[in-house]
Formats: sequence, C-alpha cells, structure tokens
Amino acid sequence: MLMQRDNATLLVVDVQQKLVPAVVDPAGMIARVRWLLGVAHDTGLPVVFSEQYPQGLGHTVPELLAAAPAAPVVAKRHFSCVAGECLPDELLARPQVIVCGMETHVCVLQTVLELLEAGKQVFVVADAVASRSPHDIELGLQRMRDAGAVLVSREMVLFELLREAGTELFRAMSKRYLQGEQP
Repeated sequence: MLMQRDNATLLVVDVQQKLVPAVVDPAGMIARVRWLLGVAHDTGLPVVFSEQYPQGLGHTVPELLAAAPAAPVVAKRHFSCVAGECLPDELLARPQVIVCGMETHVCVLQTVLELLEAGKQVFVVADAVASRSPHDIELGLQRMRDAGAVLVSREMVLFELLREAGTELFRAMSKRYLQGEQP
C-alpha cells in the first residue's frame, strides 16, 4: 500500500517547547519535521498538530506552526490523540495517517495503536520521531511495526506523494528537498 495525497493526512504529535530539549537530537528532529511540513505544504497534504497538556508542556514549537499556519492544533490530556477524541473530522475521514513527532514510545505509540484499531492505514516516519532515550525510540518503532503500522522515511513520503518524475512539481520538489544538505 502506497501513501496517497488524496487519502492521507500528516499528524504531528506533541512537538512542544518544554519537552523538545529533553529528546535525542532535538534540533535534528525539529528540522526533519519541518522538512516533512514543507513536503506536505507543497503537495497539498493536510496537516494536524496535537499538543499534550499544553498548560504544562507549552505549545508546539513556533517554527513548525509557521510552516503550516492554517493547520488545526488540538489539545489533549490522554496520551493518545484517539483516546483524547481531539482529532478533527477531516483527518478521521481520510483512510491514511502519516505520523511523526514525540515521544515515540508514549504519545506517538498510543496514537498509532488506536488509529490502527480504528481501521486507519498508519505510516510512521521513523526518522521524524523522538524520545528521551534511543532505546525507547527503537522499542516504540518496533511495537508499532509489529502492530501493523508501516515504518517509512521522509523520502518515502516525498516520493509516494509525488508518484512520478518529469513533472514541474517533481523538479521543484527535487531541488528543494533532495539536493544539498538535508536534515
């Protein structure tokens, strides 16, 4: 099964100001999520941000919000976005959800497991998730894969959303996302 831009939404889970400094490679993770947000913008893929208890953990990192200013931001107290019943109907109407964010072994994991239970095709962007420990990232990804989520890279997202070379969009995206130093 391929990711399809008419069927998918990008869900950015809990990349919040007070938690980001505690994760492995925070600057790299933010840069990789920012890269994904650019791909989403350029391909017309809808985006949703979630925030875990923003009163305590702060809001989504401003540079990510700036990359998708029209995207809804939903707040939750449950670790899972599904259990928190905060996801917009537009996201739930699409059969595919592409997930990135943090923490891999807590909010991302619980959201992914419950999206799968709800019948969604879930793609976890393995190079755009983070936790405070590399071990927790590894175990979270393994558990999501074992449950039926598809682990993908950012480039897989890009190429599957584009689907073909030789178009103006492909040429523009290739220059922007595949040439030079990438996060």
